[in-house]
Amino acid sequence: MNGSRNSDQEKRKTGPVSEKRLLISLSVFAVLLMALLAHVFFIQRNKEEDYNKIVLTQRQSEYSSKTLPARRGDIFDRNGNRLATSEKVYILIVDPAQMIEAENRTKDGNRSRNVVEPTIQAVSEYFGTDSGELRQLITGNESSPYIRFKKDITYDEKQGFLDYQEKKNAEFAMSEDAQVKKQKIYGIWFEDNYKRNYPYNALACSVIGFADASGVNGVGGVEQYYNSVLSGVNGREYGYLNDDADLEKVVKSAENGNSLILTIDASIQQAVEKYLKEWKEGEIGSKSAACVVMDPNNGEILAMAGTNSFDLNDPSTTGDFTDEEIYQLGLTAAVSDYKSKNPGTETPTKEQIPGLYTGEEIRKLGSTAAMNLNWRNLCVSDTYEPGSTQKIFTVAGAMEEGIISRNDTYNCEGHVELSDGVNTWRINCVNRNGHGLLDVTGGITNSCNVVMMNIAFAEGAKNFVKYEKTFGFGEYTGIDLPAEADTSALGFADDNIGRTQLATNSFGQNFNCTMVQMAAAYASVANGGHYYQPHVVKQIVSPDGALVKENDPVLVRETVSANTCDYLKEALFATVETGTGKAAAVEGYHIGGKTGTAQKLPRSAQTYVVSFCGFAPVEDPKLLCYVIVDEPLLPGEEAAHSSFASQIFSKVMAEALPAVNLYPEGTTASEYRAAEYQIEEPATEEFIQGENNGGELPDTFNGEER
Repeated sequence: MNGSRNSDQEKRKTGPVSEKRLLISLSVFAVLLMALLAHVFFIQRNKEEDYNKIVLTQRQSEYSSKTLPARRGDIFDRNGNRLATSEKVYILIVDPAQMIEAENRTKDGNRSRNVVEPTIQAVSEYFGTDSGELRQLITGNESSPYIRFKKDITYDEKQGFLDYQEKKNAEFAMSEDAQVKKQKIYGIWFEDNYKRNYPYNALACSVIGFADASGVNGVGGVEQYYNSVLSGVNGREYGYLNDDADLEKVVKSAENGNSLILTIDASIQQAVEKYLKEWKEGEIGSKSAACVVMDPNNGEILAMAGTNSFDLNDPSTTGDFTDEEIYQLGLTAAVSDYKSKNPGTETPTKEQIPGLYTGEEIRKLGSTAAMNLNWRNLCVSDTYEPGSTQKIFTVAGAMEEGIISRNDTYNCEGHVELSDGVNTWRINCVNRNGHGLLDVTGGITNSCNVVMMNIAFAEGAKNFVKYEKTFGFGEYTGIDLPAEADTSALGFADDNIGRTQLATNSFGQNFNCTMVQMAAAYASVANGGHYYQPHVVKQIVSPDGALVKENDPVLVRETVSANTCDYLKEALFATVETGTGKAAAVEGYHIGGKTGTAQKLPRSAQTYVVSFCGFAPVEDPKLLCYVIVDEPLLPGEEAAHSSFASQIFSKVMAEALPAVNLYPEGTTASEYRAAEYQIEEPATEEFIQGENNGGELPDTFNGEER
């Protein structure tokens, strides 16, 4: 009984206490829960935007935006030979942020995944790269999601590595070793890109130019002049979150560039470059030489080259320049460099430069100068005194004005003396002993300075200048190539030419022109008096081969009458048959043309530019060829022989005429060994294999079915 009462008493004592404690505990829990809910509400209200940004960033990082490069348009010659193309290549992209995140380091230093070292090892082994360089790149940029590590990877290399990666990762996953099982090649991918390729290496380098390392900008030639036509517009691929917070993918496709069809004929271009190289490496050689071949009936340039060629696939080289030549170029460049960096100070001489620049600095400046010289288009960017090729324009103006006739005669005593009452000048003829009595034709065929001076005196300065400008001297031709030289200050001015300047200008001395100016002027005589704008691009076509634009011939002006042109062609034919141009003859063809020899400044140096400009067949000219040889490497007047240029002309035309289906007299096409004049195969054979195809030609190409 007593035990029972005690038990009841105990229950009455403890019951209320326990209930009270439970109530307190529930109250505390409720308060804490309310505080937590209040905190969540606070976060939601005040930090929602920040946290949303974090979440969105993490989700969008699953799909990164990337550029889709446009394919640069191809460049073809007039017959469909691909001279420039863009190969599909790849860039290896490293994503250190993804690698570090994948490794997910824990507090105890262990890794849930090991990717950095396996990836470094895989890339280094497969591509032969420096593992230390890649490791430093990753560890030094742990937050970066995008680093370009290796460029110009081929499709086969890319696919080979992806297969290698898949195989190695499968081996890691199947390993029984717990540490190996954690390994994975991860955090790298490949980005599409294009690499410019020139299948014929140096062929037509000054006409084509090249694309820079980015592949976006052209340097020189049509690559620069038509850069906006060739380059296209890059596309974009990116991800975004829609209203439902789902990741969407958007692709804006790239617009590939258009392609160019040049007026250049690769077979004629090869002939030109072959004979310029033969001259350059021959027994005599010269400082430089250049050649232009064109269709005189429409201004189309069929070939254009100089001896300063370079490999379009490797343009940043000094070519054939010797170490000593590079050093000398560096001394000259350093003088200009010092002057530009130190305005107001005395300009140092070349002899003083070694005390102001290190040898390495001089050679670096010289290398840059050598590259620029190699890239320079001599036919468009260089000016020179033309010499006697100018003489037909002196005759043309006077004859067109009715001032002279073909039967007029002049007595050449070997020189002309001019005086202003104080000073007297003696201007010599090419024949110091005199030619004797010559008619106008004789003045051309014998290249007589005295005849030309007397014609110019009769014509007068005003008329002389008028026709020089009519034939395009002193003006831009407007050729579709960059860096055409400005000769406006190197020519003539109305009524400001004195008698002495008029005399020397009449035979091509004391004024400058470019090769393309002279070629275009001669073309207008060859075609009967029509001056066409010279050009190197025939058509622009779309990536799928549709014609975008036809570059029709541009008739700029009429120069002189057909009668005057017919007379000049007759005289130029006689010049090659019996006069100073005999070395330019081509067996089986009627050639017309004129020699030129100009003494350079300073006259005391006795250095010369020799030249020949001619066309064929004389009866109906289809091809015009102009050759200059600058400073033949012979002493004094031994270098003053136009035959050097005439011989190059003859060799070029012997191959160029059959290339346009003009065969030697008495020979049919079937009898002619045309195979000798086919374009050589490109230096690279696989430039349009696999994924690299592109730049189709239109179905109607060059006016004929393909």
